[in-house]
Amino acid sequence: MKGAYVHIPFCEHICYYCDFNKYFIKNQPITAYLKALDNEMAEATSHAPFSRPETLFIGGGTPTALDDEAFTFLMNSVHSRLFQEDHTKEFTIEINPENLNASKLEAMKRASVNRLSIGVQTFDDRLLQEIGRKHTRQSAIEAISLAKRYGFDNLSIDLMFGLPGQTKQQLEASLDEILAIQPQHVSIYSLQIEPRTIFYNRLRKGKLTLPGQDIEADMYEYLIDFLGQHGIRQYEISNFAIPGYESQHNLIYWNNEEYYGFGAGAHGYIHGNRVVNARAVKGYMQRIAEQGHARIESHPVTAQEKIEEEMFLGLRKIAGVNKQHFLEKFHHPIDQYYRETIDDLVAKGLLVEKDDWLRLSRQGIFLGNEVFEAFLA
Repeated sequence: MKGAYVHIPFCEHICYYCDFNKYFIKNQPITAYLKALDNEMAEATSHAPFSRPETLFIGGGTPTALDDEAFTFLMNSVHSRLFQEDHTKEFTIEINPENLNASKLEAMKRASVNRLSIGVQTFDDRLLQEIGRKHTRQSAIEAISLAKRYGFDNLSIDLMFGLPGQTKQQLEASLDEILAIQPQHVSIYSLQIEPRTIFYNRLRKGKLTLPGQDIEADMYEYLIDFLGQHGIRQYEISNFAIPGYESQHNLIYWNNEEYYGFGAGAHGYIHGNRVVNARAVKGYMQRIAEQGHARIESHPVTAQEKIEEEMFLGLRKIAGVNKQHFLEKFHHPIDQYYRETIDDLVAKGLLVEKDDWLRLSRQGIFLGNEVFEAFLA
C-alpha cells in the first residue's frame, strides 16, 4: 500500500462547479465523524501485515473548514494512525485561503505535514465570485505568505481555466501571480460541468456562458508553454512542478499502484480490489460502528482491467508508459495486447513511440480522451 487518502466531506459553502462528496458543515456531527474516521483507520492498521503508507493526502470537502479544535484532533489522528518517521515521505493537506490560520498551521507542523495544496482557482476577484468561491485575490496571497512564514516550502496551487466569462488575458494575469508567488507545484484544471452542480443547472437553463473549446484550447496551450518557460514543467496532463516536487501521492494513482481510502465516499485500491465507502455521513458512521469499515462496493480488478488502467492512467503522465516496466508487471509485452492500436495512434500523430517508452504527442495531450479510449476493450 503506497498511499492513503483521507476525506473530510464538510464545506462552509458549496462552489458552483463542485461535484465532490461534500456537505454544508453547519449542524453536521463533526466530532462523531472524526471519531468514526479514527476508528476506520485504526481498524485498517490492526490487520497484519500492515505497513504505513509512503504518502498521505487529506482532501475534501474542505479540511480547513473544521474549527481549530476539530482540526487539531484530525491532525493528531492521521499522524498517530498512518504517519511513520523516515518512511512517510509526503504528507499533503488541501486548504482554502479563507479559513487558514496560525493555529491550523501549527497543528499541521506538529503532525509532520510537509506539503500544502491551496485551492486558489483564479486570482481574479470577479471570477472568484462567478464560481462561488469565498476568498479574494488578496486573502489568497496572504494565506500563501502565512504558510511560508510557518516554514512550509512545498506549496501546490490549484488553478482553473475555461471559467464562465474568463478571457485568456485573465488567465495570463493569474499565471503572472503564480510567478510572483513561486510555488513548487501547480495543478490546473479546465472547468467541467458535472451533474448535481449549480453550474449544471444554469447551463441547462441557458444561463451560463463559457469561453468555448477553441479559446479553452488556446488557454491550455499558453499555460503549458508559459509555465515550462519558467521552470515549472508539465509532468501530467493537468499538473506542473519544479523538477523534484512532483506530487508523489498523485503519482501513485497514475502509476496504477494501491492505496487506502478513508472517510465518507472515499475510494481505495486494496489488495487487487477497487473499494468505495458509503457517501452519506450518517451512513458512513453507522457502518464504521457496526463493522469497523464503511465499504459498500468492492470490485476485484480483472487482469484485463489492470492492463487497461496501466495504459490510460500511465499515459496521463508526460513521460508515458515504460515498456520494460509493463513487461515486468504483466509478464507479457505491450505489443501482444496493443500493437495495432499503437500503430494507429502513432499514424494519427497522437502517440509517440521512442526507445522503451510510449507517450502522448503534443497533439495527443490535447486529445487525451481519444487516446485513452483506444486502450479500452
